[in-house]
Amino acid sequence: MTYISKPSKQAPYNKQIAKVKLNSDFRGLLAEQMAAEEVERLIEALSSAPQPTSVRRNPLKPYSSPEGRAVAWCEDGCYLAERPSFTRDGHFQAGAYYVQEASSMFVGHLLREALGGEAEEGLRLLDMCAAPGGKSTLYSAFVGLRGVVVANEVIRSRALTLADNITRWGVGNTVVTSNDPSHFGSSLEGWFDVVAVDVPCSGEGMFRKSEEARDNWSLDNVNLCVTRSRRIIADAWKALREGGIMIFSTCTFNRKENEEQMEWLSEEFDCQHVDITCPEEWGIVRTKAGEAECFHFYPHLTEGEGLFAAVVRKGGEGGRRKAPKARKSPFADTDKRVARELAGYLTEDTSWHFATIGESIYAYPENLWADMRTVCEQMSVLFSGVKMGEVFGKKFKPDHSLALSAWLRKEAFATTDLSEEDLLHFLRREELSTPTALHEGLNLLLWEGQPVGFTKRIGARTNSLLPKEWRIFM
Repeated sequence: MTYISKPSKQAPYNKQIAKVKLNSDFRGLLAEQMAAEEVERLIEALSSAPQPTSVRRNPLKPYSSPEGRAVAWCEDGCYLAERPSFTRDGHFQAGAYYVQEASSMFVGHLLREALGGEAEEGLRLLDMCAAPGGKSTLYSAFVGLRGVVVANEVIRSRALTLADNITRWGVGNTVVTSNDPSHFGSSLEGWFDVVAVDVPCSGEGMFRKSEEARDNWSLDNVNLCVTRSRRIIADAWKALREGGIMIFSTCTFNRKENEEQMEWLSEEFDCQHVDITCPEEWGIVRTKAGEAECFHFYPHLTEGEGLFAAVVRKGGEGGRRKAPKARKSPFADTDKRVARELAGYLTEDTSWHFATIGESIYAYPENLWADMRTVCEQMSVLFSGVKMGEVFGKKFKPDHSLALSAWLRKEAFATTDLSEEDLLHFLRREELSTPTALHEGLNLLLWEGQPVGFTKRIGARTNSLLPKEWRIFM
């Protein structure tokens, strides 16, 4: 990704928003935690400041992106000068970057700092409230094939969106689950090294971009969020091993949902302080609540939306709990001949374990297989590893997940570079304009070198393997 070395005078915002009305009770909460002058500056930013557009590149899928300014706390983050049509962009569809609010990228900095710079081998990370997937993709890129990320979302429809975004990201170290938070505390107690909890909140940080967030805000809703959040925190804490790290975050400003939650956590459980480096020039407001280091992003001080984040370590020296007894396994063995064939479609940088679920075959990094299998045997799973595809007799039908895998060996397939016109045809699941330019049979389609999917040429027509639910209508 190319960055402009110095910030421009004009902030890279996509639009100016209309003046908005803000609840007087909301102003009252702000007045309890900051000076009157700061309250007015924040209100002004929420009412009239333009909104920045930012993306975070996938370090496993490098490409040359439009120029932009670096996000200070995320080496892969970038502010864009204007908001393009992401849906029509082949690099977005290939998972080369994720459209993420810049403030939210800060949790990656907290994770890196808390772990001393890198993920240890065999790390287990739970993202408890993961949809739509921005933070999960950030965690999975940081962990890489050194560890497992479990991305959970209790609401099924949102979990399906999460699974799509994990598929597009393509790291292959992630299990997408849809379980109540309590299931992790009961089935995988003390099993995770890191638990990230981005709890449902009153959404004050979204006021300048969401009229719905402003209209739905009330003190009653704040109190409801506090109660719900504490249940989730307690369940997450139970899933965390002794000595493990908890990262807590919201997209809201008030102390009730933020510092007071961390004070409650420190009073109820054995928490330990974690040192975090955070340069003053980033404009992030630091506070302390109990044993937690806390960080506020305010739109009048930082270039991004509202965010609160905190980090603590779980006390004790018991370490990880043993893996629970397996329930009925969803996996069946994969034919060895088929496994050898499928291994040729992935890079030789790592060893792969192949397992069959129903009619589909999945690939898992060999060093992560035991942990990923444990999660799949204990939880309600929507997606995991790399979904390779299905084998019918001696014929292999690849899944879209394989095309988007960061470990795909492109040389194993006949490849075709798409024009801009045919990229849109493919994304709309339409016939390509020049089918005879493709190889007969299966083709891996590329956009400026990035795989975007498979299609099959049958004589003078093409048959797209893009899933129907991925079709665009632009």
